[in-house]
Order: sequence, then C-alpha cells, then structure tokens
Amino acid sequence: MIADLLLDPFADFAFMRRALVGCLALALGSAPVGVFLMLRRMSLTGDAMAHAILPGAAVGYLVAGLSLGAMTLGGVIAGLAVALLAGAVSRSTALREDASLAAFYLISLAAGVLIVSMRGGTVDLMHVLFGTVLALDDAALTLLCAIATLTLITLAALFRPLVLECVDPGFLRSVGGGGAVAHFVFLALAVLNLVGGFHALGTLMAVGIMILPAVAARFWARGIGGLIAVAAGIAILSGWAGLLLSFHVGLPSGPAIILVAGAAYLGSLVLGPEGGLVARLAPRPHFEN
Repeated sequence: MIADLLLDPFADFAFMRRALVGCLALALGSAPVGVFLMLRRMSLTGDAMAHAILPGAAVGYLVAGLSLGAMTLGGVIAGLAVALLAGAVSRSTALREDASLAAFYLISLAAGVLIVSMRGGTVDLMHVLFGTVLALDDAALTLLCAIATLTLITLAALFRPLVLECVDPGFLRSVGGGGAVAHFVFLALAVLNLVGGFHALGTLMAVGIMILPAVAARFWARGIGGLIAVAAGIAILSGWAGLLLSFHVGLPSGPAIILVAGAAYLGSLVLGPEGGLVARLAPRPHFEN
C-alpha cells in the first residue's frame, strides 16, 4: 500500500515522470552550485540573481510568448548583466556588492512583473513567478539536462580553483591561479541553473532548490565532496516528495518541493551531527588521564 502511494503516480502518469526527471536534473546541477555559493558566503547573491533573471525572461515573453528559447536567452542575459553591474558598482563606488545586488534585484523583480502584466494575465504571471514543473515538455527537459551536464563538467574542471577561492582567495590570486576566470565562470553557471530552475519552479522558487539542500547538507558533512553528495541527495528527495505531496494532497507543485527542502533544512538544523542543536547540547565525554 505504501509502495503504491510512493511509486504509482510516476508509473501511471507521464507528466509525473517528466516532472521527476526535471527535478532530478535540477538537483544534480543546482545543488553543487548551491554548496559553493554557501561556502563563498554568497547564498543571498543567488537569491538576488534569481530575481534578476525575471526582466530578461519577461522581455522574451513579451517578444515571443511562452517560448522556451526566448525566455531562456533573455534570462541568461539579464542575470549576467545584473551580476556584472553589481560587481562594477561595488568596485567603483562606496557601496558594497550585497547592497548593490539587493538594489538591482528589487528593480529587476518590479520591472519583470510589470512587463509580464502588460501583455499577459494572471495565469501567465503565476507561470513566470511559480513555474510549471508538472507541464515540462521535451524541450524543457532537454534544456534542464543540458544545463546539469554542463554544470557538472565545468565544476569538475574548475574544482581546485573554486575550492581554493573558498578557502584562501588571497593565496589563489598571489599564485595566478585563475581566480577571476573561475569566479566569472561560476557566476555564469549559477545564472544558467537559476534560468533552468525558473522554467520548472518559477523565479520565486528557483533559488530554493539551490540553497536549501546546500545549507541542510552543512549539518551532515564536512568535506566539499560530502557536502555536494548530501546536497544533491536532499534536492532529489525534495523533488520526489514534493511531487508526491502535490499529487496526493493537491498542493502547488513548486512550493511543495521547496517546502520539503525547507523541512529537510529544519530537521538537519536540529538533528544533524555536524553542529546541529542536538549534537551541540549533548554531553561530550571528558578526556581522562
């Protein structure tokens, strides 16, 4: 009976299988990026960039409707532009990068909602803001899988400089380790994964599948390899469980997936062996002579 509840929706309905494949691709691509964002103390930067893609996607929508190619291209251009502009502002003025990102993402969010509202109705706006993971077609799945594949290959190629930049960016600069190139390539990967998540979960939820599994993994693993593996596992389980909740209870699929990821974070916060509340409060054995 329990197996039927857990597996039958995916065995009986093609749209559920497509949604599960899309969530799997998102998990494999976004979770490792989320781990590096967390280690680089850039978690809120990911949230800002997620909102920054909205006006570009909205312009694509304005030009071509709900076109996968147009909205993807517009989102990538807008996300990269905001990331570069925020960096330029922080380097040329007294404003810090987090403040400039916050300013740009608020402007981007308002502009994107306005652009979508000018042409579409409430349904189109909800599609852009919250995604349609249950309506992924072959083209969207191909895009998500391509982004995940590109992300994993690129992270493997840049693993050493990315880790060094997390641990000691000054040392990486001093030895000419390509820190600037690795940084901008990493930002491009973050934008690509946010655009992919945008098509499935919408601009308001895309960053959730990237950041929540990563911060939850912090309570279960220490090494970067372990963090990436645990984060990807939590993201995959969140997608699977969120889709089941959506199917059986009638919840919106995108928010259900992110709420499951949020529950995993809260559970990890309490029960995680690596700095969780229970582990910190538990009595520790004293050394004896």
